[in-house]
Amino acid sequence: MSSASPNRPWDVHRPPSAEGRTFLVTGGNAGIGYFVAEQLAGTGADVVLGCRDATKAGAAMASIRAYVPGARVRHLPLDLADLSSLRDAAAGLGTDRLDAVVHNAGVALDHPPRRETADGHELMFGTNHLGHFALTQWLAPLLCAAPAGRVVTVGSFAANSERLDPDDLQSLRDYRPGRAYGRSKLAQMVFGFALDRRLRAVGSTVRSVVAHPGGALDSLTPSRPGVRVTTAGERLRGLPAGLLVQGKEAGAWPVVRAVLDPEVRGGQLWGPRVFGMRGAPRCESARAHMTDPDLAARLWAASLELTGTDPDLGFR
Repeated sequence: MSSASPNRPWDVHRPPSAEGRTFLVTGGNAGIGYFVAEQLAGTGADVVLGCRDATKAGAAMASIRAYVPGARVRHLPLDLADLSSLRDAAAGLGTDRLDAVVHNAGVALDHPPRRETADGHELMFGTNHLGHFALTQWLAPLLCAAPAGRVVTVGSFAANSERLDPDDLQSLRDYRPGRAYGRSKLAQMVFGFALDRRLRAVGSTVRSVVAHPGGALDSLTPSRPGVRVTTAGERLRGLPAGLLVQGKEAGAWPVVRAVLDPEVRGGQLWGPRVFGMRGAPRCESARAHMTDPDLAARLWAASLELTGTDPDLGFR
């Protein structure tokens, strides 16, 4: 494992050592989150998989250990759709500091009907945004205790074409699953940029960074037995798309860099180099509707009301 150096270009296959640091990856048992966790484990860090299903978490940990001998990885029971459980989940980390949390876990529904969390929130908005928003408050003391804690929010290319409706964040009117998903990811990104502004305003050492995987397909993703196996037929059918997009292993690269690179700054957006869809990670410009402070203020106020969290999320 290499060490970080301002003179060495970032190498997605040889990220710098993070031995002695602790990272929490929500949804680290599958998809992009799994490969983020696997790649972070390769740096020597302690990696915590925050997810609901203990069986799936166990399979993911076994896979990580198979590909990263000696990996330090463990499971934290975490249900972002149950806001009342998040304080205890954060306490269950059992550590006195957290170097980064990757807000990655998400729900994506393809078909109606509209579904709700146990708290009565639209499932995708409630899980993808509100759950992470509330979890941040309970992790704040641990992030502040780290020398340079980071909150890395995983957005989506799908957010580019969506717009938030502050008067209908719960998609009560004209519910369409694809649109509701894109808006939930946009809400996460708006939150990530707003959190950076608030952290800087109070002089916090914690950084808030946003990243997205570009176009990441299962058919272009390396198999991980026990987690997901990509068949030969899927790989063959996915080859033409490989000219434009990539697999989820590569989709994890911008997220991993946002966690590890000492040159990354709060408020930045990291994504794939080629048209934001594939390739090595780079810092890119965020779209205006993602950084609009007035929209962010309305989303923040609504999120506080819906989650009952502290106005500053514990950062002071």
